[in-house]
Amino acid sequence: MHEQVEAILEKLRPMLMMDGGNIELVDVKDGEVFVHLVGACGMCPSSTMTLKMGVERAIKEEMPDIKRVVQV
Repeated sequence: MHEQVEAILEKLRPMLMMDGGNIELVDVKDGEVFVHLVGACGMCPSSTMTLKMGVERAIKEEMPDIKRVVQV
């Protein structure tokens, strides 16, 4: 499961890097994905929207058993 999530994040990284940010996978546990937004994404006021509308949506589309993505 960890590898699947990492592969999805790898597809999203170029978009985040264009804005000076990145995302790190921390853990996948009990249907939840824990990530850490870094760089510009870590302090961006739009990071919550990026996380929910971008990252969470992309992961859930490919992995419907994931309940939510949590920023740590």
